Amino acid sequence: MPPFNCGYLSQYTHHHLVVFLLTFFSYVLLHASRKTFSNVKVSISAQWTPSPKNGSAVPYTPGETWEDNHLFKDEKQATLFLGALDSLFLFSYAVGLYLSGIIGDRVNLRYVLCFGLCGSATVEFMFGTLTEWLKIYNIYLYCALWVLNGLLQSAVWPCVVAVMGNWFGKTGRGFVFGLWSACASVGNILGAFLASSVLKYGYEYAFLVTSVVQFAGGVVVCFGLLTSPKEVGLSLKTETGLSPVETDTDSHRPLMSDEEEEVEGYSRGYDSVLQPEEPLDEPPKAIGFCQAFCLPGVLPYSLAYACLKLVNYSFFFWLPFYLSNNYGWKEAEADRLSVWYDVGGILGGTIQGLISDFMGKRSPVLAVSLALAMGALVGYSHSPDGKVVNAALLATTGFFIGGPSNMISSAISADLGRQEALRGSQEALATVTGIVDGTGSIGAAGGQYLVSLIESKLGWMRVFYFFVVMTGGSIVFITPLLIKEVRAMWRDRHELRRQL
Repeated sequence: MPPFNCGYLSQYTHHHLVVFLLTFFSYVLLHASRKTFSNVKVSISAQWTPSPKNGSAVPYTPGETWEDNHLFKDEKQATLFLGALDSLFLFSYAVGLYLSGIIGDRVNLRYVLCFGLCGSATVEFMFGTLTEWLKIYNIYLYCALWVLNGLLQSAVWPCVVAVMGNWFGKTGRGFVFGLWSACASVGNILGAFLASSVLKYGYEYAFLVTSVVQFAGGVVVCFGLLTSPKEVGLSLKTETGLSPVETDTDSHRPLMSDEEEEVEGYSRGYDSVLQPEEPLDEPPKAIGFCQAFCLPGVLPYSLAYACLKLVNYSFFFWLPFYLSNNYGWKEAEADRLSVWYDVGGILGGTIQGLISDFMGKRSPVLAVSLALAMGALVGYSHSPDGKVVNAALLATTGFFIGGPSNMISSAISADLGRQEALRGSQEALATVTGIVDGTGSIGAAGGQYLVSLIESKLGWMRVFYFFVVMTGGSIVFITPLLIKEVRAMWRDRHELRRQL
């Protein structure tokens, strides 16, 4: 087990702080706009269906519905279409992640990130605001715009993870990325606040506010983000070997590797030093997609994340509905209570990341957390009809599910993209991140249909059993890596004792 330097924060500069904040709020704004669509579904459904005549339950005739540009004859059909839009978005998002990761390693990350943010904001404005202002109601137009939105949004996550990986080395990465990965949860909270503040004027204004803020954020990123220390003539040299410019082949020892640094290597310390960059003969070449997929650890973590993201996103999409449906609580109360799941995820990602830094390994922390998550899911499924107890159990469940999810999608993806097998190519961060998150998104997309199917046929209790099985599947996929890392920890401990 490597010694843990509690003072590693002293290595960071104001450039690190700016990069942290810009990438953090880039994804905050993206998730805020994504949450907006979930929060205004009731208003959209009401707009797309005819209203009762004079307060009665008698709907308009089909002719009147056509003349009024209403898309569906009742709320049930509108709800099914909104669910279909969710699936279209997730599948296009998953496909886009594979593509944007490859592009991100070959094009300037700042330009790709700006294009994704501004492009997605423009599409959301067209989808929710412009179509309503112009009274354009067309199913195929909505589908095309939402597929395009998924493709554009997929450009953001691989880029922000790659930028963070360029600036922050292995030392303290679990804690820094754990804290940083709270961006999705913060975005959910911000999106709910923005949407609720203007929803009384019409759902189109909720889309207008979030899209304008997101577009402005993309412009700021375009002119203010430094994608790596090389852009200011610096190179981050650390003994961990996670710098953008490597000069020592022995420094390529990743956190994901079975082999740890020798004891004498620790005497060099963990402080990073920014030094003038030496000119390179050739820029590092980007790794191929198939090569990235075959890197050690990429496939197991991708499959594990597919199971875990299915559970995590099911809470994202279904939790308010479950609380209202199962306990009879008002929609506003259910929305407020669901925030505790995000709070638990924020704490889980930060604390578990810090523990993994101390241990020097990720998979043991993940395995323990996921095992406890299975018990938390069973416990939450039997939660009594009390808001305080429910909130506590919900936060606990978010801690043990959201925490590992944040770790895999951020810190572990960065570890995988900067490992020993990449000595000949450093440009793999965005590609690997796209593969891991893309595979996870495919699992999440398919899972939303399964959740609705299981709930309608068997009830909510079987849905939670399904979540337990999928969480167990995540443990199964990382078991080979867990065994290797536990053995490595045992060997390191034995070697340390022998030398002492």
